[in-house]
Amino acid sequence: MAKLKVSNEQSSEAQCKARLNSIADALYVIGGKWKLKIIVALTDGNKRFNDLKRLVEGISSKVLSTELKELELNGFINRNVFTGTPVVVEYELTEYAETLNSVLNSLSEWGAMHRETIRKGMHKAIQQPN
Repeated sequence: MAKLKVSNEQSSEAQCKARLNSIADALYVIGGKWKLKIIVALTDGNKRFNDLKRLVEGISSKVLSTELKELELNGFINRNVFTGTPVVVEYELTEYAETLNSVLNSLSEWGAMHRETIRKGMHKAIQQPN
């Protein structure tokens, strides 16, 4: 029996490590303050650089430019250049970006729940005298 338990512990540890590695990979690609916000800003259609800058409040032009390049390198967005007068550059989500839909929905739902939990906790703290 002890060998079976060790084997299960090793299996469990291997599964945990695999899960940690997978999460690390995901966070490397979409982590940080801005990437998911940029992706969400593009969910309702193509946007130009300044449109994104206005939608994603607080992001600098330099950071937005860097984040867009990284999102393009990782296959989440396409940069479309229209050579007319003036030249127009638009960013659009790729089909691959749609693989994040369930992640974004879960994060949104959890974030709303967490905000409400914190709000209720603060409300209770204010009502309870010391």
